[in-house]
Amino acid sequence: MSDRGKPEPGDVQRVSRRGFLTTVSSSAAAVAVAGAAIPAAAEPARRDDSEPTRIVLTVNGRTYRLGVEPRETLISVLRERLGLIGAKPGCERGECGACTVLLDGSTRYSCMTLAVEAQGHAITTIEGLANGEELSLLQQAFVHEDGYQCGFCTPGQVMAAEGLLRRIASPTPDEIRLGMSGNLCRCGAYGHIFAAVRRAADARKSGGAQ
Repeated sequence: MSDRGKPEPGDVQRVSRRGFLTTVSSSAAAVAVAGAAIPAAAEPARRDDSEPTRIVLTVNGRTYRLGVEPRETLISVLRERLGLIGAKPGCERGECGACTVLLDGSTRYSCMTLAVEAQGHAITTIEGLANGEELSLLQQAFVHEDGYQCGFCTPGQVMAAEGLLRRIASPTPDEIRLGMSGNLCRCGAYGHIFAAVRRAADARKSGGAQ
């Protein structure tokens, strides 16, 4: 050590363990105090997802006002809220077609459609095709051609056929197969289903004669 109190190149400064801990503790306390003085950022306001979304649905010509969760599917609202159980929950991922309904006359998988999406559209279910106890021509055709076996997929098949015939009044066999391709029949009654669609198309064309 030189006379001026400055360390020479060969000298080694020694720091005691107690001195080191005292220095670290003082620094940590200073940081904590400084941090406490900084106000925390305010969290953004969150929407209360428990509150239902109010919607108006038009189903088979009737108007329904109800509150739904944003994630509720159309099929769940139809079956559990409105008691319209014709549409069936099959695969519930848009593959089997058992849940088919019409939105503004076009086929739609109700398991893949949110109830809030259906607001403002005309929804038609299998219950809306018959006139009271009188079956529609298409429903009668399914009966005449035995277009069902277990019957589980039948409402969806009928609604797919209804959508097809509204779009193409007199479909060819290929157009029928293509139009019905989105609906599965586990019983394999496709030949009878196609014949029912053909019969209904002919009946509509001739004014109802079967």
